[in-house]
Amino acid sequence: MRIDIISVLPELIRSPFEASILKRAQQKGLVEVHLHDLKAFGMGKHRQVDDYSFGGNAGMVLRPEPLFACIEQLQSERAYDAILYTTPDGKRFDQKDANSMSLLENVLIICGHYKGIDQRVRDHFVTHEISIGDYVLSGGELAAAVISDALIRLIPGVLNDETSALTDSFQDGLLAPPVYTRPAEFRGMAVPEILTSGHAQKIETWNHEQALKRTAERRPDLLGEE
Repeated sequence: MRIDIISVLPELIRSPFEASILKRAQQKGLVEVHLHDLKAFGMGKHRQVDDYSFGGNAGMVLRPEPLFACIEQLQSERAYDAILYTTPDGKRFDQKDANSMSLLENVLIICGHYKGIDQRVRDHFVTHEISIGDYVLSGGELAAAVISDALIRLIPGVLNDETSALTDSFQDGLLAPPVYTRPAEFRGMAVPEILTSGHAQKIETWNHEQALKRTAERRPDLLGEE
């Protein structure tokens, strides 16, 4: 997989890709992540990329010219399976989206900034408008990092234990059950005996029951309950 990210401030997003799982995925050659500074396509000697919005609304808007120039240059080099735009008014990103997008070969992410990007860019290029939650960030860079992380960790070979991602919360529509590690007893608190029994079927049943219980308590909406 290759992920290209267009940003006004690429330095805000660089560090997540230089550590831990995301760094190892790139070192293994399983994914390429390329950051593109929109200011390199800015207008005039000051590399302008934004302007006031028509209609007198407060806040600045990213202009179409630098975005069209950047996107068209990237498209001249490869075809994109998806062009994402991070925006609060987009579809709420979820695990199903991550699962399907992790199978794509080339993904382009446009980071929103200020009051967003000119609507003509959205109309002409964007295939998926994505929100990571009902709140507003200073820019779309952190959202792009979240989306990229969610996709990359699903690529075969990225995680040391490839079955780990299959048991994450939301993969089966439920939250994950509680987890424990050694020691079996700590300060008078013991791990549930079933987990140390070695009985695989009983453990699987317990995990499912606990996942249902936790989901009902914390996210009843996932079960179709209010």
